[in-house]
Amino acid sequence: MIKKRIGSQTIKFPNPPSIIGTSSIVGPKEGDGPLKDYFDIILEDDTWAQESFEKAEAKIQEEAIKLAISNANISMNDLQYLVSGDLLNQIISSSYTARQITLPYFGLYGACSTMTESLSIGSMIVEGGFADKVVCATSSHFSSAERQFRFPLEYGSQRSFASQWTVTGAGATILSATGEGPYITYITPGKIKDFGITDTNNMGGAMAPAAIDTISQHFKDTGYNPDDYDLIITGDLGLVGKRIVLDLMRKEGYDLSQNYTDCGIKIFDGVEQDTHAGGSGCACSAVVFNGYIYKEMLKGNLNRVLLISTGALHSPISTLQGESIPGIAHAVTIDNLKD
Repeated sequence: MIKKRIGSQTIKFPNPPSIIGTSSIVGPKEGDGPLKDYFDIILEDDTWAQESFEKAEAKIQEEAIKLAISNANISMNDLQYLVSGDLLNQIISSSYTARQITLPYFGLYGACSTMTESLSIGSMIVEGGFADKVVCATSSHFSSAERQFRFPLEYGSQRSFASQWTVTGAGATILSATGEGPYITYITPGKIKDFGITDTNNMGGAMAPAAIDTISQHFKDTGYNPDDYDLIITGDLGLVGKRIVLDLMRKEGYDLSQNYTDCGIKIFDGVEQDTHAGGSGCACSAVVFNGYIYKEMLKGNLNRVLLISTGALHSPISTLQGESIPGIAHAVTIDNLKD
């Protein structure tokens, strides 16, 4: 008998896992943005003295996990599982990180939705009694993602105004069966939504339908309304996707205008930093959550947050073959108090 699932998609945790530590590491551009004071480490060099951008990304994720463990005042031996993923083919950043971390490893590919996907799976593992503590992590890198999904960096291609800037960075979260919060109280895993968009420079438009579907279903399943949250924040829809969400959620009967924004908008100053529609990438919601949101919750400035990381599940091959872009969005409720 299903006891923890409510409605059609949402899980409510009777014993919600506690977040006992986080970390956020970002690149130089992110460190020049509006949230710079919230990040644990700001790199001066986005290669971090590595031989390639891919190796740099793996190092960033590895160090983020180690820093989260330190910030939680625990040791590696206290953890039972690593749940992580990234944007690159065969999730090489996460797998090479797991090679160094040597914890039992669940590798995920949710594209830019990976932060809330890892938090969702990690929470089910902990709340289900299968582990006392797990670490959830993800990473992305502007240069590694750009040359995999778009063009060689040397090409110097012009970016459309709907395009976004992949965040260089990594975030990690330690979930525990015990702790004083904040807590993961609900998760709403998303469904694939694909409205036929094929333009890889319009990620916001491709992912917005999935975000709308997941947010609407979360409200229906839980009985909550937008006003029940201090902050509702999507992962990386940017300016284009945010407008779509606001417009279509209003048609669904939900007014998000007072407390909704997007991590891709928060992390950069779009005008001063020339990021066009905003930030993107797995690290976008990861560093905003593990940096800005978590620290604001500890201060008591935010008490209930709905985080919806969004992902575009295409590949370079599918794009060249003319396939449309499937979108996904996973929602996680973070509460300062147990529900």
